[in-house]
Amino acid sequence: MIEFAPIRIPVIRRLQTLAVSHFVFCFLFFAAVSTLVTVYLTLFTSYWPFTTLYFVYLFFDRNTPESGGRRSTWIRNWRLWKWMSDYFPCTLHKTVDLDPTRNYIFGIHPHGVLCVGSFTHFSTNGSNFDHIFPGFKSYLTMLPFWFKTPFFRDYAMTGGLVPSSKKAIQHIITRPKGGNICCIIPGGAPESLNARPGDVVLILKNRIGFLKMAVTNGVPLVPVFSFGDHALWEQKPNPPGSFIRRFQDSSQKWTQVALPMFHARGIFQYNYGLMPYRRSVHTVVGEPIEIVQRSNPTSEELLQLQELYISRLRDMFEAHKSKYLPDDCKLIIN
Repeated sequence: MIEFAPIRIPVIRRLQTLAVSHFVFCFLFFAAVSTLVTVYLTLFTSYWPFTTLYFVYLFFDRNTPESGGRRSTWIRNWRLWKWMSDYFPCTLHKTVDLDPTRNYIFGIHPHGVLCVGSFTHFSTNGSNFDHIFPGFKSYLTMLPFWFKTPFFRDYAMTGGLVPSSKKAIQHIITRPKGGNICCIIPGGAPESLNARPGDVVLILKNRIGFLKMAVTNGVPLVPVFSFGDHALWEQKPNPPGSFIRRFQDSSQKWTQVALPMFHARGIFQYNYGLMPYRRSVHTVVGEPIEIVQRSNPTSEELLQLQELYISRLRDMFEAHKSKYLPDDCKLIIN
């Protein structure tokens, strides 16, 4: 039986739902819709001169995403993001102060289905990032091909989203005055296929690239754990080897896009839909791991750093799990 949302609820809750529905639409559909509309306007309408001008702009602006993007403080401070943060709510916790004269790499776990915690905390000011980390600018990485889609790329850059390429990351973490945080989600799209209520399953043991970036540039590495991000949606069972998982793995291999078959609630009812549950997300920023710069780190050195990083991540999980997750929840690192 369908359970409908009450008609009479506070206006602020309606606004929170509106904000999250905007986020879900942008994450899932904005790129595809903007691409299709642009192609249609170019080929089948009299508006082709305007889209042609936009294509010219794209050509001259093609290097901007890998050069720090076009971050907009005004857009990051939209009240919309505060409503989105309060929907769950999302809370950002700092365990130690960071030096604003240095740059940092944040490794964020888990990916979750749609990176709610990562986006809310580090691509908006909805959870008061600017107050919690004064003197810092945060940048969140995402797959490079998204920055080739019309209009979506421009909107994404306003939040400080940049490609997850070596050039883009290096541009941020080598800025001489410091005060920059490059946020990387090592598990990437494949990890989203593991996101569901229950144990937290990470993909990390074969992720060396972000560690190497930290070592070659001598940038401190900060483990970040987003408690509850994995439990915002249900997901159709997809154990390794199943037909669904083979299809998802194949899709991810050829298109770079994972296709988690998720659901939670709707806008006007609580039984089914693409809207996430109203469940708390607590993102804890751990203590920096100091890095000795080496231009050509050996495999052994990177593996030692990985062991240290995973150890710090496990310690952080165990230290905070009792506050934010069920007691029987386990951390599984693959």
